[in-house]
Amino acid sequence: MHSSDDTELDMNQIIAKPLYFGLVTNILIPMGLLLTCYYIDNKNGLNNSVGDFANSLFYIFAALAIAHAVFALWWRTRQFNQPLVRTKESFEDDLGAAVLAISRPIFIVIALIAAYGTIYFLITGRFRETVFLIFFSFLVFQVVRPRHGQVSRLIKKQQKLIDQGKFRR
Repeated sequence: MHSSDDTELDMNQIIAKPLYFGLVTNILIPMGLLLTCYYIDNKNGLNNSVGDFANSLFYIFAALAIAHAVFALWWRTRQFNQPLVRTKESFEDDLGAAVLAISRPIFIVIALIAAYGTIYFLITGRFRETVFLIFFSFLVFQVVRPRHGQVSRLIKKQQKLIDQGKFRR
């Protein structure tokens, strides 16, 4: 059972599973991709297979990365504003499951930014721009990942929705 004071809820439990998934998806895997690109770049490098189009291709990937970041922020906000709790009695469990279910696809969208960096490297052999794209994915993850303050606001929002009789169906 929940109360109007969110101190009874274990915010760490609500945050832990999405955060672990995000750490693997948005930190460990992109770091592995970056290390692989670094190794290839230092061993023998790759040839630029697109020539002068590499600059335009970088801007295309950068635009896609920004679009992914905006989409991730928009989707998170949209989803967290909907009722996420089925019953008052299952408030904490429902909220934790909903935060995880909402976060997973968002984190995958963010991880695609790092994948774009890797693809860019494999096509152009340019490591510096690859680092920029992968680092940008880290930054987006830092903005989007669940935090205590965000979860506290989410709890209050969900309690307000419950008080209005709005539950997840």
